[in-house]
Amino acid sequence: MTRTLRIALIVLGCAVLALLCNPNTAPAQAHPMPGTNVFLDVRETAIEAELLIPTMDLAEASGIRVDLRTRLSDTESTGLATYLHDHLRPATSEGAPWSVRITDLRLDYTDRTATGPDKELVAHAVLTPPAGAGMRHFALTYDAVMHKVVTHTAIVAVRQDWQAGQVESGNAARQIGVLRVDAASMTVPPLSVDLTDAGAWRGFAGMVVLGGHHILEGTDHLLFLFTLLLPAVLIAKAGRWYPDRRAGRAVRHIVAVTIAFTIGHSVALVLSALTRLDLPARPIETLIAATILVGGAHAIRPLFPGREALVAGVFGLVHGMAFAFTLAELKLSTGQLALSVLGFNLGIEAVQLLLVALALPPLLVLAATRAQPVLRVGAALLVILAALGWACDRLGFPNPVARIADQTGTSILPIILSASAIAAVVLAVQRTRARQRKRTGNAVSPRMTGFGYHRSSDSATAKRSFG
Repeated sequence: MTRTLRIALIVLGCAVLALLCNPNTAPAQAHPMPGTNVFLDVRETAIEAELLIPTMDLAEASGIRVDLRTRLSDTESTGLATYLHDHLRPATSEGAPWSVRITDLRLDYTDRTATGPDKELVAHAVLTPPAGAGMRHFALTYDAVMHKVVTHTAIVAVRQDWQAGQVESGNAARQIGVLRVDAASMTVPPLSVDLTDAGAWRGFAGMVVLGGHHILEGTDHLLFLFTLLLPAVLIAKAGRWYPDRRAGRAVRHIVAVTIAFTIGHSVALVLSALTRLDLPARPIETLIAATILVGGAHAIRPLFPGREALVAGVFGLVHGMAFAFTLAELKLSTGQLALSVLGFNLGIEAVQLLLVALALPPLLVLAATRAQPVLRVGAALLVILAALGWACDRLGFPNPVARIADQTGTSILPIILSASAIAAVVLAVQRTRARQRKRTGNAVSPRMTGFGYHRSSDSATAKRSFG
């Protein structure tokens, strides 16, 4: 075992050891807030609402000076919960009131374009319709702050709605209305919310798209797949990689590795999602960084030659557990979850197979060139560096390497793939021209005539003539 491989394995062992000793929590996110934002996450039996309210206006309306606090006291939390409960009143189309439960209150900061960071109250509520009533068509009455500050407005938007195919939390929420004071009556008219344009098929299709986006935007998953493909067209001899000119064997190798990875993460995804297994995110994400590190080291020097498919299947289990986190965030019912697992996995596999199909031809062409070792080792070292940065970041040690990898990973990989494809085309054209020149030269090679040689296509049989 070379010194480089020993160092890589030592780093991997240290990462796993630190993982077991250092659990941590993920940082909170800030939200832009022009006034009050009301985000609705539509579940199967209830609607979860998140309200982002500027504390300065809230203090003026409620009399509770939360704008001067860094955290809420129990008294302030109770007072604000009662205040919001009184001013948040959903009801059926016939006027029957829904139940409202305030579940969480906290203070946070948001970035304003003009004035800089500002404080807001983040409130979570669960809105439940009465028994037997539908929940996709209702009237939302909300006049917190606005009953005192008449210039205040509240923007209402749907952030997640599985039946409408709106499942990507990273996308912009779909605005459905604005609540504001009516100048004539000086009251806030209720907002009619209509979510009836929905169905199971749209939810399934949304999950297929989400799966595709997840693998494309998941830089760590793409890098792991990339490290598996790097040596797939090579063969290991005496602890080193050498070109393997048998295209059929390389294709079979890549297919086996891809299928094994697919089976591994599919099994883990199904078991984790359907059993609603509550796994800690940070350890799983750190283990994913470790799998990328091992894959990068293997691309430099063979660590497990001939057993890549087995390793891909085992590592796929870890990646599948990470995929399950995305489904857990949607809080779906059992029926919705079963369809979602199928659609999500189909989206992942479709994009994964497309990437493999695009990467295979350039890899086969580049494998026999002199540039192949340099490109392979250079790419593997960059992957290892990114994996180390991610591992440290997920163990609670933020670093610029992880930030750069997160920000540029999804753009670098398409660039690498495009560059490899262009290089492969250029090399193929050059080889074709070289073969053509060689054939042409052999076919019409000029021989001396008159004072030298007769013209002949076979230099071995050329005859001297002194005519």
